[in-house]
Amino acid sequence: MSDDVYYHDHGDGVVHAHHLDGCGHEGHSHTHSHTQTKAVLNRLSRAIGHLESVKRMIEDGRDCTEVLVQLAAVRSALGSTAKVILKDHLEHCISDDQTASEQLEALNDAIDKFM
Repeated sequence: MSDDVYYHDHGDGVVHAHHLDGCGHEGHSHTHSHTQTKAVLNRLSRAIGHLESVKRMIEDGRDCTEVLVQLAAVRSALGSTAKVILKDHLEHCISDDQTASEQLEALNDAIDKFM
């Protein structure tokens, strides 16, 4: 993944540039292999499509209950996308250590129950 840059203003007019790697680590020069990138992008595209549909429903004056049901679907889609991203992050950014696989599996189970 390519490095991202974000800018931070301390409020005194001084702006600092921070370079982040694909996992959000500042200044790391290595990259991580994210196995779920395509799946995440597909999920986000679907969620965006649903959200655009909700916008059209509002513009068309559709029933509020229908809009709320669709918004709940969008929220659910984003939550499941976040779960995929978090799991991918845990597996590829936090620990590449094979001995930690049991700990990661237990954490993944906990995330499934939490979300």
